[in-house]
Amino acid sequence: MRTAENGGQRSSCPISIALEMIGDAWSMLIVRDLMFKGRTTYNEFLEGGEGIASNILADRLRKLESAGIVEKRRDPSDARRFIYRLSAKGIDLTPVLVEFVIWSARHEATDAPLSVVRAMRKDRRAFIDAVRRRWRAPE
Repeated sequence: MRTAENGGQRSSCPISIALEMIGDAWSMLIVRDLMFKGRTTYNEFLEGGEGIASNILADRLRKLESAGIVEKRRDPSDARRFIYRLSAKGIDLTPVLVEFVIWSARHEATDAPLSVVRAMRKDRRAFIDAVRRRWRAPE
Protein backbone atom coordinates (compact mmCIF):
# COMPACT_ATOMS: atom_id res chain seq x y z
CA MET A 1 0.00 0.00 0.00
CA ARG A 2 1.29 3.48 -0.86
CA THR A 3 1.59 5.63 2.24
CA ALA A 4 3.32 8.84 3.31
CA GLU A 5 5.59 6.72 5.53
CA ASN A 6 7.17 4.94 2.57
CA GLY A 7 7.37 7.97 0.28
CA GLY A 8 4.29 6.99 -1.69
CA GLN A 9 5.87 3.69 -2.72
CA ARG A 10 3.92 0.46 -2.92
CA SER A 11 6.19 -1.08 -0.28
CA SER A 12 9.66 -0.76 1.23
CA CYS A 13 10.88 -3.84 -0.64
CA PRO A 14 14.02 -2.84 -2.58
CA ILE A 15 12.90 -4.77 -5.66
CA SER A 16 9.48 -3.11 -5.59
CA ILE A 17 11.10 0.32 -5.26
CA ALA A 18 13.39 -0.34 -8.24
CA LEU A 19 10.53 -1.68 -10.33
CA GLU A 20 8.44 1.41 -9.62
CA MET A 21 11.25 3.60 -10.99
CA ILE A 22 12.50 1.55 -13.94
CA GLY A 23 10.39 -1.59 -14.06
CA ASP A 24 8.67 -1.19 -17.39
CA ALA A 25 10.30 -2.28 -20.62
CA TRP A 26 10.30 1.18 -22.22
CA SER A 27 12.13 2.78 -19.29
CA MET A 28 14.79 0.08 -19.32
CA LEU A 29 15.23 0.45 -23.08
CA ILE A 30 15.68 4.22 -22.73
CA VAL A 31 18.33 3.62 -20.06
CA ARG A 32 19.97 1.05 -22.37
CA ASP A 33 19.96 3.53 -25.26
CA LEU A 34 21.60 6.20 -23.12
CA MET A 35 24.11 3.82 -21.57
CA PHE A 36 25.19 1.60 -24.44
CA LYS A 37 23.95 3.08 -27.71
CA GLY A 38 24.83 6.76 -27.28
CA ARG A 39 21.33 8.02 -27.99
CA THR A 40 20.65 11.36 -26.36
CA THR A 41 17.72 13.05 -28.11
CA TYR A 42 14.00 12.41 -28.28
CA ASN A 43 14.17 11.69 -32.02
CA GLU A 44 17.07 9.26 -31.57
CA PHE A 45 14.98 7.31 -29.05
CA LEU A 46 11.98 7.34 -31.41
CA GLU A 47 14.09 6.11 -34.32
CA GLY A 48 15.84 3.46 -32.21
CA GLY A 49 14.01 0.57 -33.81
CA GLU A 50 11.92 -0.54 -30.83
CA GLY A 51 8.72 1.12 -32.06
CA ILE A 52 7.99 3.21 -28.98
CA ALA A 53 5.04 5.58 -29.41
CA SER A 54 5.85 9.27 -28.96
CA ASN A 55 3.40 9.69 -26.05
CA ILE A 56 4.91 6.70 -24.22
CA LEU A 57 8.44 8.00 -24.82
CA ALA A 58 7.55 11.45 -23.48
CA ASP A 59 5.92 9.89 -20.41
CA ARG A 60 8.84 7.57 -19.65
CA LEU A 61 11.42 10.34 -20.08
CA ARG A 62 9.43 12.47 -17.61
CA LYS A 63 9.22 9.59 -15.14
CA LEU A 64 12.93 8.79 -15.43
CA GLU A 65 13.77 12.45 -14.94
CA SER A 66 11.43 12.69 -11.95
CA ALA A 67 13.06 9.59 -10.42
CA GLY A 68 16.49 11.21 -10.82
CA ILE A 69 17.72 8.58 -13.30
CA VAL A 70 17.85 10.87 -16.34
CA GLU A 71 18.85 14.52 -16.63
CA LYS A 72 17.60 16.84 -19.35
CA ARG A 73 19.16 20.03 -20.68
CA ARG A 74 18.73 22.27 -23.69
CA ASP A 75 20.78 21.42 -26.75
CA PRO A 76 23.33 24.24 -27.09
CA SER A 77 23.15 23.99 -30.89
CA ASP A 78 19.33 24.09 -31.05
CA ALA A 79 17.46 25.56 -28.07
CA ARG A 80 14.24 23.88 -29.23
CA ARG A 81 15.74 20.45 -28.52
CA PHE A 82 16.71 18.68 -25.33
CA ILE A 83 19.67 16.42 -24.65
CA TYR A 84 19.12 13.54 -22.23
CA ARG A 85 21.84 11.99 -20.12
CA LEU A 86 21.98 9.45 -17.34
CA SER A 87 22.45 10.96 -13.90
CA ALA A 88 24.86 9.46 -11.37
CA LYS A 89 21.90 7.46 -10.07
CA GLY A 90 21.20 6.28 -13.62
CA ILE A 91 24.76 5.25 -14.41
CA ASP A 92 24.70 3.19 -11.22
CA LEU A 93 22.35 0.86 -13.13
CA THR A 94 25.26 -0.28 -15.33
CA PRO A 95 25.92 -3.52 -13.40
CA VAL A 96 22.22 -4.37 -13.55
CA LEU A 97 22.02 -3.91 -17.32
CA VAL A 98 25.27 -5.81 -17.83
CA GLU A 99 23.81 -8.75 -15.92
CA PHE A 100 20.61 -8.55 -18.01
CA VAL A 101 22.68 -8.74 -21.20
CA ILE A 102 24.75 -11.68 -19.95
CA TRP A 103 21.68 -13.55 -18.70
CA SER A 104 19.71 -12.95 -21.92
CA ALA A 105 22.63 -13.96 -24.15
CA ARG A 106 23.11 -17.13 -22.11
CA HIS A 107 19.50 -18.22 -22.54
CA GLU A 108 18.30 -16.69 -25.83
CA ALA A 109 19.57 -15.59 -29.22
CA THR A 110 20.16 -11.83 -29.03
CA ASP A 111 21.49 -9.14 -31.33
CA ALA A 112 24.06 -8.03 -28.74
CA PRO A 113 27.47 -8.14 -30.45
CA LEU A 114 29.24 -11.31 -29.37
CA SER A 115 32.44 -9.34 -28.71
CA VAL A 116 30.55 -7.12 -26.24
CA VAL A 117 28.95 -10.08 -24.46
CA ARG A 118 32.36 -11.78 -24.24
CA ALA A 119 33.91 -8.61 -22.78
CA MET A 120 31.11 -8.41 -20.21
CA ARG A 121 31.52 -12.06 -19.24
CA LYS A 122 35.31 -12.00 -19.16
CA ASP A 123 35.68 -8.97 -16.89
CA ARG A 124 32.45 -7.37 -15.71
CA ARG A 125 34.29 -4.82 -13.57
CA ALA A 126 36.47 -3.60 -16.46
CA PHE A 127 33.45 -3.36 -18.77
CA ILE A 128 31.43 -1.42 -16.18
CA ASP A 129 34.40 0.87 -15.48
CA ALA A 130 34.69 1.62 -19.21
CA VAL A 131 30.99 2.56 -19.39
CA ARG A 132 31.47 4.87 -16.40
CA ARG A 133 34.55 6.48 -17.99
CA ARG A 134 32.60 7.23 -21.19
CA TRP A 135 29.80 8.69 -19.06
CA ARG A 136 32.25 10.96 -17.19
CA ALA A 137 34.03 12.09 -20.37
CA PRO A 138 33.31 15.66 -21.42
CA GLU A 139 30.88 16.02 -24.28
